[in-house]
Amino acid sequence: MSAPAAPAAGGRIRAGRIFQHGGWFVAPFLALYAVFLLWPLLSGFWYSLNETNLAGIDTEFIGLDNYREAFGDAAVWQSLGNTLKFTLMVTPLIVLAALGLALLAHHIKRGKWFWRLAFFAPFLLPSAVVAQLWLWLYEPDFGLFNNTLGHRVPWLLEGDWAMFSVVLTTLWWTVGFSFLLYLAALQAIPAHLYEAAALDGAGPLKRMWHITVPMLRNITGLIVILQLLASLQVFDQIFLMTDGGPNNATRPVVQYVIEQGFTSYRIGYASAISYIVFVLIVSVTLLRMWLLRARGEKVQ
Repeated sequence: MSAPAAPAAGGRIRAGRIFQHGGWFVAPFLALYAVFLLWPLLSGFWYSLNETNLAGIDTEFIGLDNYREAFGDAAVWQSLGNTLKFTLMVTPLIVLAALGLALLAHHIKRGKWFWRLAFFAPFLLPSAVVAQLWLWLYEPDFGLFNNTLGHRVPWLLEGDWAMFSVVLTTLWWTVGFSFLLYLAALQAIPAHLYEAAALDGAGPLKRMWHITVPMLRNITGLIVILQLLASLQVFDQIFLMTDGGPNNATRPVVQYVIEQGFTSYRIGYASAISYIVFVLIVSVTLLRMWLLRARGEKVQ
């Protein structure tokens, strides 16, 4: 008669062992993860299926109507295009600049600490400080750039110039993080590889192309994916410098989401656009993972 009680007792024993071996240490994280990530994720998707406002009054379930409207909204496509344009412009520039600065800081003989600090320091500045600093530099009448060039360049006053200006600011501001990753990877390359290549008669360019670049392949992939994800979510510097102008030429999709949610008070529609962007970001991540797996299988 006591046999049926054994599974329940065994289950309690297994659960007790789980928490005995670290479960209680993980529980606070799981609780915070559920409250601040899973629940907002699910509730945001529910909002996207409803016509609702910021106060949550007169909520009406409308299914996929918000998504249909988003796909037919020209402003959504324009803001997505601006975001993709910014991403395609800034990502290769940051990768190349970070690699160049890391090589310079790695091989320089004197004052290494100064150059490393100088290259990384802008990354520590808040976005508001960076935006205000570069607004002064871009000022059309008394800005440093126009005074130096002796020509009135419309840095933030015309669409193409405004996007280029924001990209240049972002490059100066954020390249320090990628520079630090490259510098750490360069220091991890064994010195005997370069010594052996030099003994075989390989010059500096050949050593860089056949040793440095292949050894940095993994960190380059990491920097590219991190920069893509960050660029697809760009908002701060564009909002502070151009407010999406002129004529919405620089408005990113995140700013359009905020405008719909907190200016037009269309929380459901803003949530639908957010999930479209979310799917785009996840697709980029999965594509990168697939490429890495395919390359790994090819190497094997």
